[in-house]
Amino acid sequence: MYHFYYIQGALVAKEKANFHPLWSFPDLYHSYSSIDLFPLFSNRLLRPSRPDYKDFVQWLNIPEQQDDPIALLARSGGKRKTDSFEVFPCPERDEHNNYHIHFFAHGLRHFPPETEQHIQFLQPGTKLLVTHDVQNPIDSHALILRTEDLHLVGYCPRYLTQDFFELICQLPQQVSVTVERVNPSPTPLQFRLLCSLTAQWSKDFHPFSDPIYQPLIGEKLGAIA
Repeated sequence: MYHFYYIQGALVAKEKANFHPLWSFPDLYHSYSSIDLFPLFSNRLLRPSRPDYKDFVQWLNIPEQQDDPIALLARSGGKRKTDSFEVFPCPERDEHNNYHIHFFAHGLRHFPPETEQHIQFLQPGTKLLVTHDVQNPIDSHALILRTEDLHLVGYCPRYLTQDFFELICQLPQQVSVTVERVNPSPTPLQFRLLCSLTAQWSKDFHPFSDPIYQPLIGEKLGAIA
């Protein structure tokens, strides 16, 4: 069973960016359920019958037998050229009491061409450092990724920065960011550099705890969308 509901951030978006409820989900305060994946999300998936489907799954570094729709959406973001929506997962504590999440480096189109060239030489397991880009003119909370030899290789996704800040401030030595996979050109830039972050999950940590992520219906389900 699939569920869809709006979060408090929808009200912020409505006030600041004139956001309107989606046509398929017209009521901001209603929870929608379906046995089948809602078209809003299923239309963002590449059909397995397409000849490039296997390459797409490899870009995401997901084993073929685990390529269910939610896993594909969570890893790929489900972006489309016709809108600005993006799907991302709500991390869960693993069996080792760790926070673990994969994400693609964002913002590569804003970097000079030599950045893309440097990324091509990165190897899986390469350690990446997270730096607060406090002078970023667009987002003063931006977190930039760099290698130990100071090459900049992208940004952390904006929707993860609050959690990453909290994890790094609580236990900085327990946070590890590494290269998971590098997909060579002509792979789209949005899928070029796949990263992995692992951190110890403290007792006081709760992912997406900011009020904007809380459901308008006052009920928590299992994913953020």
